[in-house]
Amino acid sequence: MTTTANTTAATNAKNPWAALAALCVGFFLIMMDTTIVTVAIPGIMSGLDADLNQITWVHSVYLLTYAVPLLVAGRLGDRFGRKPVFLTGMAVFTAASLWCGLSTSADMLMAARAVQGVGAALMAPQTMAFVTTLFPPNRRGAALGIWGAVAGLATTVGPLLGGFLVGSAGWQWIFLVNVPIGLAGLAMTARLVPGGQPRNHRRFDLLGTLLSGLGLFALVFGLQNGQHYDWGTVAGPVTVPMVIAAGVALLVVFVLWQRFNPREPLMPLSLFRRRHFSTAAFAAAAIGFAVTGLYLPLTLYMQAVMELSPQQAGLLMVPVAVSSGLAGPLAGTLSDRVPGKWVVLAGFLVFAAGLGMIVLAMRPEGGVWQLAGALFFAGIGTGAAFAPMANVATGSLPVTEIGAGAGMYNSIRQVGCVIGAAAVGVLMQAQLSSRLATETLAENATAAERHAFHEGLAQASGTTLLLPVVVLLVGALACLLMPSGKSAHANEPAAKPLDAPNSDLQKVG
Repeated sequence: MTTTANTTAATNAKNPWAALAALCVGFFLIMMDTTIVTVAIPGIMSGLDADLNQITWVHSVYLLTYAVPLLVAGRLGDRFGRKPVFLTGMAVFTAASLWCGLSTSADMLMAARAVQGVGAALMAPQTMAFVTTLFPPNRRGAALGIWGAVAGLATTVGPLLGGFLVGSAGWQWIFLVNVPIGLAGLAMTARLVPGGQPRNHRRFDLLGTLLSGLGLFALVFGLQNGQHYDWGTVAGPVTVPMVIAAGVALLVVFVLWQRFNPREPLMPLSLFRRRHFSTAAFAAAAIGFAVTGLYLPLTLYMQAVMELSPQQAGLLMVPVAVSSGLAGPLAGTLSDRVPGKWVVLAGFLVFAAGLGMIVLAMRPEGGVWQLAGALFFAGIGTGAAFAPMANVATGSLPVTEIGAGAGMYNSIRQVGCVIGAAAVGVLMQAQLSSRLATETLAENATAAERHAFHEGLAQASGTTLLLPVVVLLVGALACLLMPSGKSAHANEPAAKPLDAPNSDLQKVG
């Protein structure tokens, strides 16, 4: 350990907010890229002479390679240090973004997006774990509030920025825009984020890594692409239900292995004995389901019924970004002062009410301002729920389990997102087939035919959105089961604040 390293760590320790800003740059990028591609699908299909199946994979493969390695990525941060793992992930993500922008075929773009997802997976658990070590317990909620606001802002900025870039510069720029931002994030992280994270040189659970990776891959693949295969044959005798069943079976074996592993498991089951963590993780899956499930019916309604352009539809998402960005830090700060469960519960109920308002606004003659108001209200709910929920989940974890906890929390939330997208897609398809005689509207349709088509599509979209509302109400029940104390910090070993004497974070590994 050198004097220079000690001085740098001590300097960085005095300004954890600057370190958080650097981490949020990477987190913003990976969350934005979960939604930015949707508005660019027509442009990519035309530019690369690709079919819809190939472009669907451009979106799906990112979600797949992002979700599957999250568990392992959390443990890698525990073992090798969070800063080097985060920097590696950001470098991979930035390089893959350049590769995406320079792709000349659909296959090349799919490969680049797969690598991009791996980079995202390496970053995501480290950002959440870093907050718990950068800030003492009494300031952690406010920090996680900003972290949660960044997540909400990024997912709603994606369609807005994507629509603008596709319309003005071409689809390539939805990826190329990541490059300068990623380089800036790398420089900020190297300079502002302390590097002396504790490293635990313990045995790595190779069998657990294999079982969890294959299980999550099969489960996420089946759910994400089941609709594409019409829930039937994938290849030869292999069907989508078989793939999903294999994924569930592998994950059951993984859990049993974690229970009986005599050495250090990849996922300590003791995490789920902490009621703060287990209830917050379930709630995270519920809100992930609802947020992802919102986009398909909402986008279809805005572009097919309201007949908005991609740019206009993106602009209509601004109220969600604004309200979520404002509510997140406020809710996070509030969760430092009152029991976090009540803040999370309020967020769930407001989000559910906001979705209900969106359902009521989904009429053939629905106005822009009514929908914008409903979206603004829903954004308050997502911002209010996301940040304190993460604070509740990680508040009771000792420093040696923060990486595993963050990886597990993010994995559960991401699987919730995938299930939400799949379930809403299936329900939307069923609603459309039952309400519409045809799937398209002829250009020479009469006014009555056009109104009937719009009415059926609006009703299908609104009915489908009732499913996320129900899931949110179930998530609200999980919030009620959260412990009532402000946190479990008083009873659990927690990370030392960065300015504490002899802090582990000031040791250079």
